[in-house]
Amino acid sequence: MTVAGLIAESMTKSGSILYVSLIITGSVFLIIWLSYLLIARRSFWQRRSSQAGTNALVSTFSLIIILGIINFLAVRYLTPIDLTENRLFTISSQTQNVVKNIDEPVKVWLFVKAPNPRDKDLLENYRRYNKKFKFEFIDPDTNLGLTKQFNVNSLGDVYLEYRDKRQLVQTLIQFNTQEPLSEIKLTNAIEKIQRNYIPTVYFLQGHGEYSLEESHEDSIFIAVNSLKNKGYNVEPLNLVTSSKIPDDADAIIIAGSQRKLFEQEVKALETYSNQGGNLLLLLNPNIETGLETILEKWGVRLDNRVVIDSSGRGNLIGLGPVTPLINTYGNHPITKEFKNGISFYPLARPIDTIKVENIEAISLLVAGEQMWAESNVESEEFTFDETQDIAGPFDLGVALIRQIDSDKKQRLQLSPSSSQLDKDSPSEIMETQENNSISKESYEKMTPINSDKIESRLVIIGNSMFITNNLFNQQLNGDVFLNSVQWLVSKNDKSLSISPKEAKNRRINLTPLQAGVLTFLTLVFFPLGGVIAGFMTWLRRR
Repeated sequence: MTVAGLIAESMTKSGSILYVSLIITGSVFLIIWLSYLLIARRSFWQRRSSQAGTNALVSTFSLIIILGIINFLAVRYLTPIDLTENRLFTISSQTQNVVKNIDEPVKVWLFVKAPNPRDKDLLENYRRYNKKFKFEFIDPDTNLGLTKQFNVNSLGDVYLEYRDKRQLVQTLIQFNTQEPLSEIKLTNAIEKIQRNYIPTVYFLQGHGEYSLEESHEDSIFIAVNSLKNKGYNVEPLNLVTSSKIPDDADAIIIAGSQRKLFEQEVKALETYSNQGGNLLLLLNPNIETGLETILEKWGVRLDNRVVIDSSGRGNLIGLGPVTPLINTYGNHPITKEFKNGISFYPLARPIDTIKVENIEAISLLVAGEQMWAESNVESEEFTFDETQDIAGPFDLGVALIRQIDSDKKQRLQLSPSSSQLDKDSPSEIMETQENNSISKESYEKMTPINSDKIESRLVIIGNSMFITNNLFNQQLNGDVFLNSVQWLVSKNDKSLSISPKEAKNRRINLTPLQAGVLTFLTLVFFPLGGVIAGFMTWLRRR
C-alpha cells in the first residue's frame, strides 16, 4: 500500500486523497508490524534467516542509492564514449571549433513531422559547446506561418538562421525516405553564413591540369565541390586567354600541371605573389612547370626523384612502395590536429627548402626514415643507392610565409622593377599601374591600413593525385587540401581541424540462398540445438 501510494503520487503529483490514504494506512501497518516484532517477537531478529534477509535488504537499498548517484553524476557531467569507427556520435574537432566561435545566436529550423532522435542528439551535441546555438523542430502542417515565412518547398527542409540571413542546409526527405541530418553540411553552412564575403579561389587551367568537371574521368570535382560547400567561390583561370589575374583572387591553385607554363603566365603569378597573393602548388615529379624561378625566390627546390616507402605499410591497404603513407606532420595550423592520422601520395616528389630572408618555412608532410627518394624509377626492384638517392626523413609538403614591405609592394605595382621606375615617365607609370594584375581595392582589402608589411603565403606539396576523385575522401587526404586552402585564404594561425566524417556503408548484401540459411540457423538450428542439449543434460543427470 505504501509503495503503491508513493509511486502513484510521484507520477501524477496530484495530491489525491486516495494516494495519501494509501501511504498513511500502509505506514501505520508497517509501524504496527515492526513494533510487534520488537516487543513480542524478539527472537525473530536473532534468527539466521532474519539476519540474512536484513543484510540483503540493506545491500539492495545501498546498490540502488549508489546507482542513483552514478546516474546523477553521469547526467550532470556527461562525457560520452563513442566506439563507432568514424566517431559518428561525436562531433568532430572542426565542428567543435566552429560552434565555439559562434559570437551571435544561430538557429536551425527543421521542418519535419516526426523528428529523428539521432538528429536531435546531434543538435544537442552542437548546443553543448555553445548556448548561442539553438534548434527547433517545426511541423509544417500545424505551423503554416513559419512554413510560409521560410518559403519551405519540401517536407524535411532544414534552414539555418543568422542575423537577417537564412540559408537552406539540407532536405532530409528524399524519395519518401528520411535521411539523417549531415554534420558536414550543417558545419559548412554555419561557416558560410557567418562570412561577410565569399572568398574566391582560382584553379589554373590550360597545361594538362585536372578537370574541374564531374564528367571527366581524371577529375578533381569532389575537391572543388567540397570547397563550394565550405562557402568558397571556385573558378577556372586560363592566363593565356586572360592576360591578368582577377582582382578578387584570394588564392590560386595549380594542381598537376603536365606542361610548362608560358613566360608571361609565370610573370603574372610572380607579380601576384609579390603583391601579397597566395599560391597552392601541387606538383608531380619529372614535370617542368616553369615555376622554378618563383620557387627559387621562396627558397624552395624541387627534386625529380620519386619517394619510395620501404616500410611495407602500403601493402596492407593495397598500395605499392611508390605510394608513401605519411603519419608524421609538422607543427603547423594545417596539420596540427592530424596527430598520427594517415594520408598518402602516389608518385610523390621530395621538397627541399633553404633559408631565405623574410621567409618562414614550416614542414607539413614529413617522410620517415624508412623512405627514400629514388632516382631510377624504371628499375624492377627498388633498392637504396646512397650515391644517387636521398634518404629520409625529408619533406613532401611545406608551408611558407613571406613578409613584404608595403613600400616595395607599391613600387612593384608601379613597374616591373625598381630600376625601371626611375626611367619611365609619369604617363608610362600610370599605364603600367592600370595594367597591373591587382587593383587598388584589392590591395586595400588585403593590407591593413596601419601595417608596414604585407604577407604572402605559399603551400607546396610534391604530389597532386591525392586530391583526385578516387583518393580525396581517403583518410586525411581531403583534410590536407581543404586546410591548406583555408590557411591561405583566412591568413590566420588558428589550428585547422579534421573534417566531419560520414557513416561508411557497411550493408551486407545476401543472396536468397544465404538469407534462407541464415534464417534457418537463427530461428531453428541454434534454438533447437539448445533445447536438445538441455534435454540431454537433464536425462544424463536423472
